[in-house]
Amino acid sequence: MRILTLATLFPNAARPNFGIFVERQTATLAGRDDVEITVISPQALPPWPLSRHPRYRALAKLPFRETWRGLDVYRPHFLHLPGLGNHLQPKLMVRAIWPLIERLHLAQPFDLIDAEFFYPDGPAARELARRLAIPYSVKARGADIHHWGNDPKTREQVLHAGLDAAGLLAVSAAMKSDMVALGMAEEKITVHYTGCDQRRFAPRPDDGLRAELGISGPMLITVGALIARKRQDLVIEALPALPGATLVLAGAGEQESNYRALAQKLGVEARVIFAGALPHDDLPRWLAAADIMVLPSRSEGLANAWVEALACGTPIVISDAGGAGELLTDPVAGRIVQPTPEALAAAIGELLALTPDREQVRGAVANFTWDRNADELHRHFSRLLSSQRRS
Repeated sequence: MRILTLATLFPNAARPNFGIFVERQTATLAGRDDVEITVISPQALPPWPLSRHPRYRALAKLPFRETWRGLDVYRPHFLHLPGLGNHLQPKLMVRAIWPLIERLHLAQPFDLIDAEFFYPDGPAARELARRLAIPYSVKARGADIHHWGNDPKTREQVLHAGLDAAGLLAVSAAMKSDMVALGMAEEKITVHYTGCDQRRFAPRPDDGLRAELGISGPMLITVGALIARKRQDLVIEALPALPGATLVLAGAGEQESNYRALAQKLGVEARVIFAGALPHDDLPRWLAAADIMVLPSRSEGLANAWVEALACGTPIVISDAGGAGELLTDPVAGRIVQPTPEALAAAIGELLALTPDREQVRGAVANFTWDRNADELHRHFSRLLSSQRRS
């Protein structure tokens, strides 16, 4: 089974946490004896002089080809027009990477294209698969459907990518429903839950992190980019009703200055710690140190941060977004609440009073392993290739 994995969402030296769950999934599947995977991770770069901006400079310096965590990864560039050409991204990507893919395919033919994000990867995979005369699969993860699937300039491309795919994957049943509502065929969509490194993400004794941070009372943590969609501002607004609690914001993003100003306005700036984007390898330590992980996102597929927190034995308080109800089936593991400061504060206070057993909390995600994830992915790809041979 020779698979071409097309993944704009994939970590690199410039952004080591970016799409790390795609890397973990792909690496575990590549460990199967009958699977060979080549990763193409196209890098969107604007024309000069915008390409000299710090945001893009490190991406421009990435090696064209490298071995990354045991995977053979190519990182070709394609033209990006910031603020103007998002609807052109699939065509620009195909134009840039087609010579490479054609050369690789001629040397050793691919059996299937695995697109790991619906936009721009899905429409690009559709065109590449047509040229190579092989099937393709697309995985929906969250914003790729909720944003690009509803943007008038890209909706049609997302829908056609879904309609013409041999098969589709969704990170939750809720995501599958959203795809069907968009017009995709229900029978093509398989729910494919994420995995988690259960060895690394596990309960652990206090190693002094709370003392390092100067936290003596309850520790709350949010994990995710500081962007409006994640709604960390609601957690900050809940703090006045949670005396003694400290909130750690693990992430970076455009809303940081607004969140700092909000904390100061509410008089809780001393109880809000901006930790920045933590290396993924450090995250288990921070999650295990926290009493509760809080994330009232406006939309999600099924957030990896939810699963990783629970695996550390840390209960979660989240909004009813994406697959929240599929994950939180045991009240000991957390609460799904209305996205208001009052509801968040009430749920956090309740869980702090209960102090749930961490091993019991961890049990809620015992089945979320990368081996299980890879087994299901292998079956999905095998099924698509078997159907193609029969036809």
